[in-house]
Formats: sequence, C-alpha cells, structure tokens
Amino acid sequence: MPKILVIEDEAAIRRVLIKILSEENDKYEVDEAEDGLAGIEKIKKEDFDLILCDIKMPKMDGVEVLEAVKKIKPEIPIVMIYGHGDLDTAVNTMRLGAFDYISKPPDLNRLLNTVRNALDRKELVVENKILKKKVSKKYEMIGASDAISQIKDIIDKVAPTDARVLITGPNGTGKELVAHWLHEKSERVKGPMIEVNCAAIPSELIESELFGHVKGAFTSAVKDRAGKFEAANGGTIFLDEIGDMSLSAQAKVLRALQESRIQRVGSDKDIKVDVRIIAATNKNLKKEIESGKFREDLYHRLAVILINVPALNDRRDDIPLLINHFANKISEEQGTAKKSFSAKAIKLLQEYDWTGNIRELRNVVERLIILGSTEVSETDVKLFASK
Repeated sequence: MPKILVIEDEAAIRRVLIKILSEENDKYEVDEAEDGLAGIEKIKKEDFDLILCDIKMPKMDGVEVLEAVKKIKPEIPIVMIYGHGDLDTAVNTMRLGAFDYISKPPDLNRLLNTVRNALDRKELVVENKILKKKVSKKYEMIGASDAISQIKDIIDKVAPTDARVLITGPNGTGKELVAHWLHEKSERVKGPMIEVNCAAIPSELIESELFGHVKGAFTSAVKDRAGKFEAANGGTIFLDEIGDMSLSAQAKVLRALQESRIQRVGSDKDIKVDVRIIAATNKNLKKEIESGKFREDLYHRLAVILINVPALNDRRDDIPLLINHFANKISEEQGTAKKSFSAKAIKLLQEYDWTGNIRELRNVVERLIILGSTEVSETDVKLFASK
C-alpha cells in the first residue's frame, strides 16, 4: 500500500486531504505533519512514496522542504499545494524538481489523478534504479591485484572530470569495462553512453556512423540521419578500437574535439555537441603514427589520461577471483547449481598461458561448469581446458 505524507499547516485542509486519500478504495496509507520541520523529521525516519506539501507554512516553507527532500531522498515525488496568490511560486517549484502542483481547496479528480501519476512515476524511478544496478553489476571490475587496484584509483580520480581518456591493452582484457566505469562514476551518468566499434564499421561508412548524414549525401542516404556523436550529446561516446579508424574520420573527430562541433556527411551546417570522448585500442598508436596510419595531433588530444589494462598473464593473482565470479554468473544465467573449483584446478588454471585474456578464461570456466565434475577437478581442467 503506497504511503503518503501530507505536510500542511492548515488543519482543515489537512483533514480534507487525508479524508480523500484514506477513502480512495483503501489504496493509500496517509500520515501527516503540521509544518515543514515536522515533515522533514518524518521523512528522515520513515519511507514515503509521495509527499503533498503546502507552499506557505511557518518555520519552514514548502520550497525549503522541496529542496531538503531532493537532497535527502530525491526519488520521492513531491506535489505542491498552493493558495491564492502563490501560483507563480508553485510553477517555479517545478523547475526545482516538484512533480506537480494543486490549488486550495483541492479538486477531487485533479488531486487523485495527480497522486496516481506521481506514484506511477515513483515506481518507474525505482525500476530504473534496479535496472541501473543490474547494468553496474554487468560491468563490474573483478580483481585485487596491484594493477587493477591502480586502475580503480585512476577511475575514481578521473571519472568526475571531463578529461579525455585513452584505454590501451590487448584484446579481451576488459577495456570496455573501464570505459563503462568511467561513465557510471561521472557527472554524465544520467546521459547516454554510446559505444562505437570502429573496427566493425567499413571505412566508407565510419563518417556517416559517427557524424550522421543528410538525404542524398550518397546513394543509400534516403533520409537525414543523426550520428553517434549527436546520440551521445550530454553523455559519453566510447570509440573502441580507434586505431582502426580511417585518416579522414580521424580528422573529423579531431575537429569535434577542438570545437565541440560536427557536420553531417553532405552538409556544411555545424551542429554543437557536448560529448565526453573515451577511446580504446589494442594497437601501439605511437607505431601507427610513425607509419602514417594515425594522426599525432589526435593522439595527443585523446591521451590526456592513459590507462593501460594488463594482460591476464600479468595479473594471475586475480584468476581465483575471476573464476569464482564467472562460476556464479554462469550458474545464475543457466539456472543451475553453482559448481566449485578445487584448489588444484585453480592452481593449474593460474599456470595457463591466457593469450585470449579474460574473454578466454570465461569461456573455459563455462566449458568446465558444463562438462566437469560436481567439484571441478585438476583432471577436468586437463581434459576440457587443454589448449
């Protein structure tokens, strides 16, 4: 049953609101507070699904209550109640984060519709938070080695800034996890995180993919299309395998970095974009610069912060943690009981040459869970994880 708090200093209005809400098919549990200070004390101690709050009150007015609640429990929707002459203030509270406002005396249908809509919004916010936690878990960084601890420290320092980051390391080491954590710990977390695999897009289409195009720009351009930079506006764009990007696309990315503007293919109109760029590559870009395949000026623009993700062979101490993590995840995905790994099996896996890095380790763990004994043994590893 949704719980609603009514904060109103006029006893008569408070009684009317409580009566309407309490009698609404027994749907709502209603509590009350006679002023803003008393309301805030209740909000600190209890959980509410919705707050109805008067604007003009002694001790602490409705605007102050709204600002305080947004700091303490920002997910709770607040509907402001205004009297004669307070309409301008009520409208302004929407800019401060109020869900809606209703007038005194409250209209029955308007009140109940507003309450239902606010509670639906609260449910949606909670669902989004749960989904976000799942996303965060998906991109969890597993490891306690010095190398991984250093990367986590760098992320904590760099993420809140808009500094551009270049992530390097072999394929399968988890460069995309670093990019996602940089975004999720940043001030741009409410904005989009757009991923572009530069190696997977044909060179003749990369510019259209990144910057969009206008109708008629090329044979298959039958209508205007926004690119990834526009889609990432207000958030982060992750350019994976940037070492495979064509020189002409590199020049346009450089301009976007310098001027925060792009042009769609076939257009001369500038479009302003507010995007943080995180790039990754498995190539040695300095060697690519020497061979004329990568622009040096772009490299220096991208590599404000450099993060190198080590190969799994260089962080073998993390292998037991990774095995346990993958075993849990795979059993959860397949709906089967979790299998444990014997100490000898783990030791043997630590000694393997992991050329495919973490991606290869996950595949091997999954194979052993499917084919191995109830407790995966050293023999299972020799049988099913052989190179």
